[in-house]
Amino acid sequence: MRARGFTLVEVMVALAIVAITLPALLMALYQQVDDAAYLRDKTLAEMVAVNKLAEMRLVIASTRNLSPGKDSGETKFVDRDWYWWVETKATEVANFYRIELQVALSEERREQPLYMLSAFMFGDLTIDPEGLPSQSADPGPAPPEEPPVEPPGLSEPPIEPTETGNEG
Repeated sequence: MRARGFTLVEVMVALAIVAITLPALLMALYQQVDDAAYLRDKTLAEMVAVNKLAEMRLVIASTRNLSPGKDSGETKFVDRDWYWWVETKATEVANFYRIELQVALSEERREQPLYMLSAFMFGDLTIDPEGLPSQSADPGPAPPEEPPVEPPGLSEPPIEPTETGNEG
């Protein structure tokens, strides 16, 4: 009669498997935690960039002036300090500029920012009502109405059944 239970070899093999797989599982868990933190920081950096762009639009709308150049600064957002850099470049179109925004968690990370935003903006955000088409303008003559087109087969007379004889 054989005793029930595990042998010493079976227990040692099971412990070896656990010893090999447990660190791999812990590393995967740590990697997921790091990835979640990176995605959170990247999302917050995007919010900082969008807020800075909106702020620039408000300033341009009030001063009616945008010129090429560089600017940088620090913003407090979600109890953290964020560093941003803005470069405004003229384009081939008159009074039309390309704005490149970069956001990072430290000044040393300027070469590898968390988020980069590119936008295009007119230097003068005022709207000239004279240059816009009028909503009350006469749209001109209406196009002629065409008769409705009937689907094929509906306007043809029905086919009459014919008799065929079986002569046998």
